[in-house]
Amino acid sequence: MNIAFCTCVQIGLSCIEAVQEIGGEFKLFLSLKDEKSKKKSGRIYLDDISNKTRTPLVKINHINDQECIDALKEHDIDWLFIIGWSQIASKEVIEIPLKGTIGAHPTLLPVGRGRAAVPWAIIKGLDKTGVSFFKMDEGVDTGEILGQFEIPLTEKTDASHLYSEVNEAHIKLIKKIWPSIQDGSLKGVIQDETLASYWDGRKPADGELSTDMNLLEVDRLVRATTKPYPGAFLNTGEGKIIFWKGSLEKVPGAKEFRFKDGLFFATETEFVLGSS
Repeated sequence: MNIAFCTCVQIGLSCIEAVQEIGGEFKLFLSLKDEKSKKKSGRIYLDDISNKTRTPLVKINHINDQECIDALKEHDIDWLFIIGWSQIASKEVIEIPLKGTIGAHPTLLPVGRGRAAVPWAIIKGLDKTGVSFFKMDEGVDTGEILGQFEIPLTEKTDASHLYSEVNEAHIKLIKKIWPSIQDGSLKGVIQDETLASYWDGRKPADGELSTDMNLLEVDRLVRATTKPYPGAFLNTGEGKIIFWKGSLEKVPGAKEFRFKDGLFFATETEFVLGSS
């Protein structure tokens, strides 16, 4: 089975390394050209692992470039993984691999199609989320489910913890489905459209707190937008106070902020002068 992997971030590299741990190998790696997205959060390079495993590495500007198309055809790719890649693959690219193209989404699809999956799961107060591998089609996270890994959530879960759990879930899930990919038994399950929901993208400004919010809203927004995200914040006349961590219960030494129905105890804050 000829399998290719396209990524430019750490979770993709972690998936590649996880496959190697169980004795798997890839026919081709695809990644961004070195000069592209140097400041992209989590940007990684596949040169070392390509050299170590003697796997061809093709660097591209865009997933739909002719260079990418030619490489997939040249290596007779059966399955293509596209994980940790912000560009949208065309129908042509998706359909080149003989078996299909596999994408990943950090929710239990069909719930939470779209963007900002980690923050929204916390903001919405879900009791669980997860990671789904699916066979890509022309829709937004609509393809057949190839595997899922569930992540429980509590009223203490924050974005930092969930982000880490999502990364680990990718690793566990690719190890789980790899044998069925290899022996040709991997089967997809059609998503139940009656359960589908779509989550919009989020901007840093969406983290703004207001004193007329209730404590539950404040707590969820603080937990949902902490690192690696920009943080929840209160605007002041001179700048903004970013809330990185806090509690609904009184904590010695915490800064107290009054909201609609009581006090929020901020345990880690940062003041940014002149920001709006």
